[in-house]
Parts: sequence; structure tokens; C-alpha cells
Amino acid sequence: MSHEIPSAAKFPVHLEGTTLEGGGQLLRLALSLSSLTLVPIHITNIRGNRGPKSDPSKGGGLKSAHLAGTQWLARATRAETSGVEVKSREMVFQPSRKIRVIKEEDIQDGEELFTDTESRITSGVWNNVYDAGRLIRRDSYISMSTPGSIFLVFQAILPFILFSASYAPIGSSPTSSAGNSIPVRITIEGGTNVTNSPSFEYIDQVLLPMLSAKVGIPPIAIKLYSRGWCHGRPEVGSVAIDITPLNFGSSLPAFSFSGRGEVTSMHVSILASGIATRNVIRDKVTEHVIKRHPDIEIFFPINEDSRDSKRLYLLLVAETSSGYRLGRDWLYDRKIQYPRSVDDLVSRVVDDLEQELAHEGCVDEFLQDQLVVFQALAEGRGSVDLGKVKEASLHTRTVRWVIEKMTGLEFDDDGTCAGIAYKAGEGC
Repeated sequence: MSHEIPSAAKFPVHLEGTTLEGGGQLLRLALSLSSLTLVPIHITNIRGNRGPKSDPSKGGGLKSAHLAGTQWLARATRAETSGVEVKSREMVFQPSRKIRVIKEEDIQDGEELFTDTESRITSGVWNNVYDAGRLIRRDSYISMSTPGSIFLVFQAILPFILFSASYAPIGSSPTSSAGNSIPVRITIEGGTNVTNSPSFEYIDQVLLPMLSAKVGIPPIAIKLYSRGWCHGRPEVGSVAIDITPLNFGSSLPAFSFSGRGEVTSMHVSILASGIATRNVIRDKVTEHVIKRHPDIEIFFPINEDSRDSKRLYLLLVAETSSGYRLGRDWLYDRKIQYPRSVDDLVSRVVDDLEQELAHEGCVDEFLQDQLVVFQALAEGRGSVDLGKVKEASLHTRTVRWVIEKMTGLEFDDDGTCAGIAYKAGEGC
């Protein structure tokens, strides 16, 4: 039995932006849920905990990555908005119920037909790609002129893309459960390696494999066209992400993360200027890993020149016998002083990962909060074993709070919940 989502209220659900983590995670999750459930939101003091403690009013507000994700979702849902601008500390987001009927003649002619009764409109963000007159894919493009984090934008829009079911099978009614959904490709320009944000390497080696292997989401492919950096010379990069949405009317089965198993391999990704520096990092990491895990395999999937001495990055991913991946990384954000900086980089990332492994849970701190929205949307009772951690991370508790406020769903003390059994296209 599915959980009843509160009907779209006359007045938006108010979310105080300084609650718990008080940063961008609250905003991204609220936008995702609002876009799916059509529950309007009013967020005040956006990212209010990001300002200086001496004068919080001088910080926070929307940054370029938050703005890009908000604008994309607003176009995708034909939302009525206010306060959607850089530095805004208050915003209203009210998605529309206008939706789209897919007919064979519309597909062939490349036309869009709109009504208020069936599948959601997506013409505002999608370009149709045809092969021999058949629609094979929908493309969308998001551009940031600065290296704002690509993957913070991705976090905001992924649940909507997977569950919106605006991609009904060609020639079928949007209310039909037959056929496969149409794949989509999202190309995003911005930062791939940005301080305090997920890196391309973490997304590619931890988040996406776990969503596919353990959550049950169709495999998501990601391609790096160019890197975007916030360190050294600012550069805007580009990635393409291929996603297969859930079929119309289907739901995500509940999932359980348990039984982590033993560490069997370590994956080491290095970005640094000059081969000599990268070799030193490789040797130091190898020494640390062998000392702690003498019987595991070590792989180096990324060993790449960062093209600037101020760009120094390391990711370690531990893979277990049960197929779990836990990672820790650091985009070095201090003054570069060789060889001290290399020593600091390696020691910190190795120690951080060892702390993650010591708690014997199935996820690292940064994957933990990314799973909660899918746990809440799934059908059935889902759980994620955090191991010996005394309590969930602040980001995770923030996500749970937003979900509870917007859907009425309740989480047990251990984070277990019975999902709302959201069916793809349910908000249409």
C-alpha cells in the first residue's frame, strides 16, 4: 500500500533554511520533492548557516549551482517562482500540473501537444533526438559560466528525471505501463572538481555504481568531456550523463544495505601537476594501504595531470566482498608547499577512509545522505546499515527532516522507513 502524499496545498510548505545542516542540501532535496509531488515550497534563509558566524546575513543565499538546478526544474515543471536569483535568501517554488500527451503523430512530426490531463510537460528542457524518424533520446543542456559544481546540480534534478515519467513509450498512452521509457542525456557545464562538492571521480566510482548495484536504479553512464576547476586558473568543464527513467507507473522496490563484507580492493585516483608529484602520491598511498590491508589489490583508475600546481586531488575507494564501495577524497584547499602538501593530502585521505571502514557500515558519510530520497520514494521498508556510527550525519538528518515536512513520512530511530511507493508519473 502506498503512502498518501499530501495534496498540493493552497499555501506552500514553509522550510526554514537554517534548520540542521542549513546549507544547499536542504534546498536541493526540497526542490526535487516539490517537482515530483507538486507540493509547493517556501524556503526562507536559504543556506543561512553558510554565512560568517559574526554576521550570518552576509552569507548564504543561492549560488550559481543552486540557481542552475532551480531554473531547470522550474522549466521542467512550469513552476511559478519568486526569488530565483543569485544571492537570494528566500524563494517560492510552485510546480504546475500542466502535462503532456504523447501521440504517434506528435513524435514523428516533432510537435509538442499540451493538455491538463495526462503526462507532464517537458518541452521547456528537452530536445528530441530522432533516428530514421523514431525518437531515440531526449537531450537537455545546463550551462554555468563559472565552475559551480556540476554534481550539486545533478543531485537536485536526478530524482525528478528518474521518477517524472514524462518519457512515455512511443506510440503508447502515458497511462500505459507497456514499453520502455525513452533515455535522456543531460549535458552540464560547470565545475567537475570543486571544493566542498562531489567530484567527478566520486560520482563515477561510488555514487553511480551504488545506485545501480544496490538501489536498483537503471545504470547511469557519465562521460567527462573536460574538467572544470575552482583552483588555480578557474576553468569551466563539461560532462554528459545518460539516464534511463523508470517506466511509467512503476515504482522503485525497497532496498537494504547490509552485510558490508571485507575490503578486497582499493581504487586510487590522483590528479596533480607533473608526473613526479603523482608518482610520490602513488608510492605513499601504496605504502599506507599495504600496511593496513596487506592482502588486497590496488588499482589506479585515474592518474592524470591537473595542469596547474595549485590543483591537487586524491580519492580512495574501498571495494568490499559484498560489492559495496566507500570513498574519501580531498581537493587540497590550502597553500601548496611541496613536499608537505603531498604528505598532508595522503595522510588525511587515508585516515579519513580508515575511519569510515572502522565503523563497519555499508556507506561512507557522503553517500549516506544521497540514498535517503530514494529510500523514501521506494515501495516497501528500506534500511541502510551505518555500522557503529552513533547517529546519522547532519546532512542525512536534514534530508529526513525535509522529507518528513513535505510528505508526512516518518523515519525510525535507526533511519529505517516504509517508503511512499511513489509511482513514476504519479504527480502528473
